[in-house]
Amino acid sequence: MDKRLPETKFCVETLFPQGLCILGGSPKVGKSWLVIDLCIHIAKGELMWGLPVTQGETLYLCLEDSERRIQERLNTITDDVPPGLYFATGSTSIESGVCDWIRKFKYEHPAVTFVAIDTFQLIRTPTGDVSYGNDYTELQPLRALAEELKICLLLVHHLRKMGDKDPINKLSGSTGIAGAVDAIYVLEKNERIENSATLYASGRDIRDRKMKLEMEPVTCTWQLLSDSLTMPETVMPDEMVALGTLMKATLLFNGSNTDLASALSATLGREITAKGMKQMMNRWRFQMEALGVYFESRRSNGQKYIRVKYVSPQPTESA
Repeated sequence: MDKRLPETKFCVETLFPQGLCILGGSPKVGKSWLVIDLCIHIAKGELMWGLPVTQGETLYLCLEDSERRIQERLNTITDDVPPGLYFATGSTSIESGVCDWIRKFKYEHPAVTFVAIDTFQLIRTPTGDVSYGNDYTELQPLRALAEELKICLLLVHHLRKMGDKDPINKLSGSTGIAGAVDAIYVLEKNERIENSATLYASGRDIRDRKMKLEMEPVTCTWQLLSDSLTMPETVMPDEMVALGTLMKATLLFNGSNTDLASALSATLGREITAKGMKQMMNRWRFQMEALGVYFESRRSNGQKYIRVKYVSPQPTESA
């Protein structure tokens, strides 16, 4: 085993490697916003969530979008659209030659390092066979293409409606899809109306990861709140993420612990007791303050009260 082999290369260090990858999520959860922002960061070579990015040109096959929608999203995310950012709104299927089309595009644009296909379903061959073997075999040309061209080829996919404790198992189709790709990502919200989500990542060349994200309302970009790999101590439970969302909307709460727990339960989409909520708030106090959420408790006539306020965090001045 003394043969010297090249190390794995990444578009986004430790997160998006070269190879065949798949991003799953429910419809309208924000997958496309994430992918287009990822393309922009790679084309610019700018840090993504604090992670180093290898600059390269990108190709995004937006098969469910129009040119107008693509332009609107670009202008929402940035006023400095970089060169080397390519889009297509149509494609053939795997069976009809999409691999040859991408190969030709790469030949004409050798600096391309990242290709996304949104959605994977639109390049599949219609069939009633949903077996492991069929799904695994169908992905082999794409996997071989990613290896041949030395690119990160990201497929955007949907999730199954049936629940599963492991988010990675929620990808639509058989486990043959997960078995065929090099890395899997699942973007998931607890409630559709929330502006926060969790990105789960797992793969052959990356470590299992859980990243808490929040969508910035003006630019519609996903901002990193915490990362289980680089900031394991700050991966807050969903209840505290929901509290941050609630306080950003209300700015100030002054009332009983029970009333706050009731409001938090409504935001969270499931019930949390006043005692459980307060224990979590005490446990994650410093992390919540870093996000701008401050609280103080008091007692009156045997009743427990709490005052919570949100103050927008100020950027740290560099020396």
